[in-house]
Amino acid sequence: MRAFVTGGGRGIGAGIARALAGDGWDVVVAARSRAQVEAVAAETGARGVELDVADRDAVERAITEAGELDLLVANAGISEGRETGPSWELDPDAWWHVYEVNVLGVHLCCRAVIPGMLERGGGRIVITGSGAAYLPGGDSTAYAPSKAAVCRYGEMLANELAGRIPVFFFSPGLVRTELTASVPDDAPWTPPELAPELVRRLATGRYDALAGRYLHAEHDDVDDLLERIDDVRERDLNAIRLRR
Repeated sequence: MRAFVTGGGRGIGAGIARALAGDGWDVVVAARSRAQVEAVAAETGARGVELDVADRDAVERAITEAGELDLLVANAGISEGRETGPSWELDPDAWWHVYEVNVLGVHLCCRAVIPGMLERGGGRIVITGSGAAYLPGGDSTAYAPSKAAVCRYGEMLANELAGRIPVFFFSPGLVRTELTASVPDDAPWTPPELAPELVRRLATGRYDALAGRYLHAEHDDVDDLLERIDDVRERDLNAIRLRR
């Protein structure tokens, strides 16, 4: 079993790579920082790949060189970072780059792995979303909307691939990473091990009936959802919807 994990040089992605390697997966871990990805690879016995997920040619080359993949974890993501201030004063290229990584990067990775998975008769895709996709408040015009887009993308891709390749998208919760360095210490932090645990469970195939549903690493019990799958489908639960 071989998995490809993007954004795996640190934080949530590194934790996912460690969890999958611990379960016996042959892991290819990819990230922009060579030093970080090589460190995670050395620790886990994975293969490390320096990769910018917004670079189409680089993604296609990395996926081809990785060989036959059973699991894609499209985890790479960025925020506006040091680009602060009103959105209309931000450098448009920096603002747009958030979408290039968080949305286009996910699509490029998915489109690169799907043909091979279909040819071999299966595989799984897991996409890291965010509660920022739907939670009220905030003023980010790049990160939050990009995560809303990628969650909707995950749902539509799951519909398109129904019965062939299960596609999941999830929120890891509020985890302490470089991305959340500016969040106050008294925030409702999520234990960092919960996202890797969710991904390793989704990778088993047992939870394929939950494909296309919004899952939260801390607040959703996937075993409970699986037991109530008829109700989940009938009431369209764990879906981002406008309710009137």
